[in-house]
This record gives sequence, C-alpha cells and structure tokens, in this order.
Amino acid sequence: MLSSQSTPMMKQYLAIKSEHPDALLFYRMGDFYEMFFEDAEVASPILEIALTSRNKNDEFPVPMCGVPYRAAQGYIARLIDQGFKVAICDQTEDASLAKGLVRREVVRVITPGMIVEDALLDEKTHNFILARKDPQFHTGHLSAGPGYRAVLSRYLDRDIPDDPIRKPGCDSG
Repeated sequence: MLSSQSTPMMKQYLAIKSEHPDALLFYRMGDFYEMFFEDAEVASPILEIALTSRNKNDEFPVPMCGVPYRAAQGYIARLIDQGFKVAICDQTEDASLAKGLVRREVVRVITPGMIVEDALLDEKTHNFILARKDPQFHTGHLSAGPGYRAVLSRYLDRDIPDDPIRKPGCDSG
C-alpha cells in the first residue's frame, strides 16, 4: 500500500520484512528500533506505546511505533512473553561512513522457544526445550550449574569452563 514514491528506507524495510514475515521486525533507525505496518499495530498496545504514522498526509499513511534501542530488551521480553517472535534488524555499517542508505540486516531472531538471555528468562521457573523429528518427540534436561560440569564434560569429551564467554580460546560450540 505504499505510493510509487516510497523511500529507499521503506523499500529496504519491506525487503527485510519479507524475509521474516512471521516475526515482529525491530528495525534500527538511529537510537530507536522502529516497527511499521501490521507489526506496529500489533506491538503498540502490547508494549503500551503510541501508534503513530509516517507520511500522515499521504493517501496511505504508514502505521509506526518505536522503542529506544537501549531499552529494547524489556520490550522484547514483553513480546516474547506474549508468544511473539522478534527479528532484530541492526545497522551493519557506520552511518557516518555510509554512502546513501545505511546497510541493515537481521542479526538475531528471538523466539519464545529458544531464549538464552538472562534478562528474558524468569529465574523462578523452569525453561524447557522440545526437539521434534517426525514421528518422535525428544525432551531433555540441561543444567550447567557447578554440580553438572563433570557430568557434561564426560559426555562432551572436554572440560566445561566456569565462564566460557570470557576464557580466550574456549570453544563453546
């Protein structure tokens, strides 16, 4: 429903959104993640943020809403809690060095079924993973607390460091 004079930024947004039609797209624009069209209409009441529009005087104004990128984690948590998938689209080049439109890419897709950020997890509840390979279902229990390191090390045939993220040369995959 865009006019033929749609901007390069909106064309970029629509191209990226077409690659992730089942996710709410957080599209980075400066200090904000913006959502447009149906994503904005769905997210704004859940996030309790204003729904506004781009090009209000056009025949088809574009619904939009946005959240500050520094506060995005809390907003993402609310959407995930409601069962939504969120695609994070970041600027992948320095805006001050870009010639023309800043390059953007989806750098992460967050789903309710695969959350790894502490800020998005409820520390008082269990989080389960289910793997399905037709016609079977598989479940598992994984706990990487201190008491389980020796057991995991035997299965993985290597040592599990206390802090794999901060130890140089540690293969965490």
